[in-house]
Amino acid sequence: MRWLDAVAPVRMTRITLVAPEGALRDVLARVADAAAVEIDLTDREQTPPGEAAARLQHAGQASSAPALSADRPDLDRLEQAGRYDLLAGEAQLEAYAAAAARRSGVAALAGWIPANRLPGVAASVAEVGGAMVPRRRPPGIEAPTLLRDAGLRRSLTPLVQTYGTVPYADIDPTWPAWVAYVLMFGMMFGDAGQGVLLVAVALALRAGWPRWTRRYRRAWPFVGGAGVAATGFGLLYGECFGPTGLVPTVWLDPLSHPTTLLLVAAGIGVILLALAYGLGTINRWREGGWSAALYAPSGIAGTSLFLGAGAAAAGWYLRQALLVGAGAFVAVAGLALALIGFLAEAGGGAAGTMQASVEAFDFVVRLGSNVVSFTRLAAFGLTHAALGLLVWEGTRALWGRGGVLAVAGAILFAAGTALAFTLEALVAAIQALRLEYYELFSRVFVAQGRPFRPWHVPTAWERESVPALSAVAGGA
Repeated sequence: MRWLDAVAPVRMTRITLVAPEGALRDVLARVADAAAVEIDLTDREQTPPGEAAARLQHAGQASSAPALSADRPDLDRLEQAGRYDLLAGEAQLEAYAAAAARRSGVAALAGWIPANRLPGVAASVAEVGGAMVPRRRPPGIEAPTLLRDAGLRRSLTPLVQTYGTVPYADIDPTWPAWVAYVLMFGMMFGDAGQGVLLVAVALALRAGWPRWTRRYRRAWPFVGGAGVAATGFGLLYGECFGPTGLVPTVWLDPLSHPTTLLLVAAGIGVILLALAYGLGTINRWREGGWSAALYAPSGIAGTSLFLGAGAAAAGWYLRQALLVGAGAFVAVAGLALALIGFLAEAGGGAAGTMQASVEAFDFVVRLGSNVVSFTRLAAFGLTHAALGLLVWEGTRALWGRGGVLAVAGAILFAAGTALAFTLEALVAAIQALRLEYYELFSRVFVAQGRPFRPWHVPTAWERESVPALSAVAGGA
């Protein structure tokens, strides 16, 4: 399915790099400069150091930025000239060359390359007598993962990468994860005035002002998205630097309708969990086929239990017996599928049955606790509104007395708002991340992938124009 490929990690191709022994050095230099090939080096630690590595060790030098000469260098001259960067690059090349399999004067190395880079790198290698041959992926070996990071996505991928490396077979959830994060932040930090301040901070980060903030520039989409969401919820709540009356209440006042807010928060949690179960089911299918998707707690079994229980609860609330019955049937079917999966994993027998029963019970309990966990969206939203009300009431009391007390009221409003802004922004950011990782990602992912690490050492004259890894992902 093309749409699945479009939201999956960059497609990788397994290749064998083949070269006559006399041309191996030139072929490896081209590969290193391309920054697009990850070469297998399973026995690298057992490979004895080459001549260049020995010279570096003897000189007690190491280069933090190795480079390679386009042509085979004279190691004596490099050492005399103090070109330890070229010696370091040559030492890496020697290690890869030593790991190559050799037969009848031909050397071969296996590795991975992004499919879209294969034609260009293969043509470059062919110019110096080598070849890059595509192969079938060996059974049981997972390809490395490279997430697409063209454009804005480059700033969003850390949200997923901080949790772990996406398995190669899985869907890349970067965009949905960002939307869920800013939505949850906004509900907890609902204030139109403070949301606008966050948007201003995001614009300053994007512009790199002030100068010291440039290291945090990639965070601007999160700050900006959170600011927009906070502004939207602030308008719904009628909050603008607290209950100042600067904006009307479009929906409800949090402190006046806490129960409604808690129920809505739980409803948002149900929707987000359903989406996470949907992604999890797709991932289990891509990882292991329909059998893996059917019995996994984060696959069809978990989805059925979750949606069936939700339908049964809705039917009970609406007093619809048919909906209650249908929901209960679907939930029981999902629990049965999950139990079969637990039994198969436990290995059967009395001990296996006991273990599967405990896991099934824990599965049901955690499902309920996961939904309840999302009520913190309302709880922290209420806390934010209460702090705003406290600051505003204190300000009004002092301002109404005039004179010096009015000045004190203005200071209280500024200081209290700044404190609430800082404290609540930090709390909302952490809590949204907690919900993202523990409640949502735990269903989307059940395993860790491994990151794609291409070998890259630039040629000496191209140090100022090194091919960026983002070009690998962006062009896929």
